[in-house]
Amino acid sequence: MANELAGKHIAILATDGFEQSELTEPRKALIAAGASVDIVAPQAGRIQGMRHHDKGDRVTVDKPLDQADADAYEALVLPGGVANPDTLRTDERAVAFVRAFATAGKPIAAICHGPWTLIEAEAVQGRTLTSWPSLKTDLRNAGAEWVDQEVVVDHGLVTSRKPDDLPAFCAKMIEEFREGSHA
Repeated sequence: MANELAGKHIAILATDGFEQSELTEPRKALIAAGASVDIVAPQAGRIQGMRHHDKGDRVTVDKPLDQADADAYEALVLPGGVANPDTLRTDERAVAFVRAFATAGKPIAAICHGPWTLIEAEAVQGRTLTSWPSLKTDLRNAGAEWVDQEVVVDHGLVTSRKPDDLPAFCAKMIEEFREGSHA
């Protein structure tokens, strides 16, 4: 359905080192569903994508983080890649941005290493989710139940493991974003 997210404004939070397909495929799916999408990053300009270990495309930042207000968005996407969420989880502004979505009960979709930022935002305790397998211990130590599944949905939190999971991830992301807040 082309307009199931019409009128919804979605943020994708990323920085240099994001996994290319984990940003571009959700963005395409969101736009195809009628949402308006902003790439939000700690810096203005362009951010560098990766195709696993190789450089991918650079993506234009729509809104620098210091100009982004979580209240202006209905939902959040956190792409993976190793460097991207590792950098974001050490940026207090990025962590506060993610925490604002979690505290408000807004839907969040995180794939691969994306849940690292959720851990730092204290948004995983008591939740069931999945991720890239190397985050399993980190998530469990933060109070989450980690499962190895293609896609997991827990009260508006959509998680997946890797780029191969993107079709299921995007479908569940659209579904949860359509439903809205889980406050």
